Amino acid sequence: QVQLVESGGGLVQAGGSLSLSCTASGITSTMAWYRQAPEKTRGLVARITRGGTTNYVDSVKGRFTISRDNAKNTVYLQMSSLKPEDTAIYYCAAGRFGSLRENDYWGQGTQVTVSS
Repeated sequence: QVQLVESGGGLVQAGGSLSLSCTASGITSTMAWYRQAPEKTRGLVARITRGGTTNYVDSVKGRFTISRDNAKNTVYLQMSSLKPEDTAIYYCAAGRFGSLRENDYWGQGTQVTVSS
């Protein structure tokens, strides 16, 4: 079982920036960031394949950047121009190596709060 450990997050004012990182204890396939706001369902924010192909939800395009370092089994999420509606618990996810999925494994979540 691969473990995912997240770091980063916190409180920031609207328009500010934050970075998240997530390190896996083993090799994974696609890695992703999801988020869940209060009383809302968890949804995909961005994903990145081992080859570096990325996808973003429309609401974060141009503001968030996902990247990864395969040698370190780590995925990053650089968030800029943050808005209050970005407030959520952010979860790292990863697919089993060789899988087409990106959510076989989950991190514990890290809180991001954007004040207006």
